[in-house]
Amino acid sequence: MKSLIQKLIRFRNPNFKFDDAITSSMILELIYDKSLMFARAIRYHLIRFKKPKFVFFGKDVRFYNYKNIVLGKWVKLDDYVFLGALGKGQLRIGNNSGIGAFSRVEISQSFNNIGSAINIGNNVGIGPYASLGGAGGLDIGDECIIGPYLSCHPENHNFQELETAIRLQGVSRKGIRIGANCWIGAKVSILDGVQIGKGCVIAAGAVVTTSFPDYSVIGGVPAKLIKSRVGETNKTKAA
Repeated sequence: MKSLIQKLIRFRNPNFKFDDAITSSMILELIYDKSLMFARAIRYHLIRFKKPKFVFFGKDVRFYNYKNIVLGKWVKLDDYVFLGALGKGQLRIGNNSGIGAFSRVEISQSFNNIGSAINIGNNVGIGPYASLGGAGGLDIGDECIIGPYLSCHPENHNFQELETAIRLQGVSRKGIRIGANCWIGAKVSILDGVQIGKGCVIAAGAVVTTSFPDYSVIGGVPAKLIKSRVGETNKTKAA
């Protein structure tokens, strides 16, 4: 059974290999769990007269404006995930990507100034308790791996007027872009206007307020450049 399931998984992930410590009972439990998630997704689409998709839904997964949500193949939404697509553009999640439990991914919550869009690429894994907004636009590139509690805020409140409540002064929106193949640690916050280049590593707990080029290693509050991975790659090759 182990080898058969491994072959099936390799259609999605060609490099997959079960750890030697994985037992048949563990695999049976995995099959049961994923079958339930697949059945929930099928049921959700059928009761809404929509064409079923090859996706997986955990318990109490919820949506707002589902017609504006595009899910690729093998997308996995864990328990209590909420996707909200109140936006001018779509909320898109690419093939083989997953959102961890208790996460909220919302383009916007404002009905008088709806947001832009959210685009999550292929083969992206986002840990639990993420809070991702898309008011000014959020783009996460392919192959990113992301720890729990990521927060992205592509919107800022204006606060120049001292005598006017901040909530009444409107907002500015520049958007956030995260390049492909980044590793983002736990509890990272990324603020509006930030562009992260491809291949970057962001240390756990960082608060990213400015943009960084490709292959940067970033950390701190506020986040600063620790080093470039380009130099490290050259040293490795030389060795």
